[in-house]
Amino acid sequence: MSNDPEVLLGLSHGELEALAEGMLAPSLQARLDDLLARSKDNRLSSDEATELDRLLNRADQLTLLKTRARYTLRHQRAGVTGV
Repeated sequence: MSNDPEVLLGLSHGELEALAEGMLAPSLQARLDDLLARSKDNRLSSDEATELDRLLNRADQLTLLKTRARYTLRHQRAGVTGV
């Protein structure tokens, strides 16, 4: 087992590839785009600002997961033991 905490363990190659290519659902991406555009004009309610923060956090978490999946795939291709 790998000692690298960034390597995702227990996932198949296909699952890692799916994670690496993952995206926000189109409806969430559209909502995020709308809130970001309206935020630039300071036209968000308090609830919308909270929603924007939540969606940005979700996008950040997805980016981290995608990065870890790509990192794990690179380790697999390089033949690093324990992956």
